[in-house]
Amino acid sequence: MRVLITVIFSAVLLHVAFAQRQEEHHFSGSKTMTVESKYQYLLYTPATKELAQDGKLPLIIFLHGSGERGADISKVKVHGPPKIVETNPDFPFMVLSPQCPVHQWWDAQALDILLDDVISNHPIDESRIYLTGLSMGGFGTWDLAILRPDRFAAIAPICGGDRMNAIDAPIYLKDMPTWVFHGAMDQVVKLDASSRIVKALDEAGGNVQFTVYPMAGHDSWTETYANPKLYEWFLRHTRPRE
Repeated sequence: MRVLITVIFSAVLLHVAFAQRQEEHHFSGSKTMTVESKYQYLLYTPATKELAQDGKLPLIIFLHGSGERGADISKVKVHGPPKIVETNPDFPFMVLSPQCPVHQWWDAQALDILLDDVISNHPIDESRIYLTGLSMGGFGTWDLAILRPDRFAAIAPICGGDRMNAIDAPIYLKDMPTWVFHGAMDQVVKLDASSRIVKALDEAGGNVQFTVYPMAGHDSWTETYANPKLYEWFLRHTRPRE
């Protein structure tokens, strides 16, 4: 994994601005009387400002699957970007990795409140915020992107689906750069959960691409997050600066 990440971001890190770290945080807040946000989360700050623009860094938001729910934040590090950054200090994105409480599902409105707080307190480039997640986090990725399509430069849902009507996805996400991943042999979240949304977006002229691993089961995330092309693809997309 170190080799992959080092190759993709092959800059010589001569100017280390601050120490690489992935720290635990706790957040509680609300916007309305009906929506409260309570999450513990990991926030990774890279060891270099190689990708900084005007002193601000791109951010990847990672939503884990159902197996990592609970109160032990170390469980969030078992897959995806929060796992990568534990051993790869050259990873140049900031990474926000919240933990969903046990027996709960990702709440898009609560995540949006958390993101507001993180943006307001850290040097994040709001034109380069990327969203991804696996399994339950793949569902959460679709949900949050549909709630706030104005917020993300690109999304990468993995073996998830849309808990709402996939036919409506193009209304919100037609112009969203979207790369969807799924295993053809997945018996936990069937391939159709992704393919229905991809089909709806494609028919609407959406900016979507679909990678199906023909021999993969539910674990379609290990290969995806090990692929340098995913991070290169993220960086090709930015939102207009306000």
